[in-house]
Amino acid sequence: MPRIVIDVERCKGCGYCVEACPRKILRMADDFNKMGYHPVECFDPEKCTGCAFCAMMCPDTAIEVFKEEPAKAAAEKRS
Repeated sequence: MPRIVIDVERCKGCGYCVEACPRKILRMADDFNKMGYHPVECFDPEKCTGCAFCAMMCPDTAIEVFKEEPAKAAAEKRS
């Protein structure tokens, strides 16, 4: 299952990723990060397709996209 990891301390809250997400599963958080910005959050991770549009649009490289769980991929390689 694809998943995204957001480095909330790196995020400056520009919102580019929110606009780029075709599934519209990202939004600005109500909380602040240490720099005083509202970082982005994923509110419906099950709908993520792993397209990585959010990560491509992020000017601060605060988003990583994983297409499958690392442990699962390693187990499949061993099989």
